[in-house]
Amino acid sequence: MASTTTQGYVDLYLLPVRAQTIDAYRDYATAFGEIVVEHGGLRYREFRGDDLGDRFPVGEDELMTAAIVEFTSRGHRDEVMEKVMSDARVEAFTGGDDLADMSKMRYGGFETFVSA
Repeated sequence: MASTTTQGYVDLYLLPVRAQTIDAYRDYATAFGEIVVEHGGLRYREFRGDDLGDRFPVGEDELMTAAIVEFTSRGHRDEVMEKVMSDARVEAFTGGDDLADMSKMRYGGFETFVSA
């Protein structure tokens, strides 16, 4: 049975990635996710759109990706992401705009309110 709860928090990112760079993007996302977990994120996962229809419009040469980063709370997210974004390895990341048009990224933080 589903329960209502306010425990848990996720960041959700949607990003169309150029199809020809999806393997390089996977490497980029893997490295970023490892840094997030190293700094205290509970879990980092990336997904590639498979059955989207017209609901998530992307260019002819793009694939929709979605990332979910899990935290215990919004405060925990803020603490972890502050460390992540100031990590020299993240600051050294270059080429993100070569893999995807980062201006198309959509993201936000979500508080858990149902868990089944």
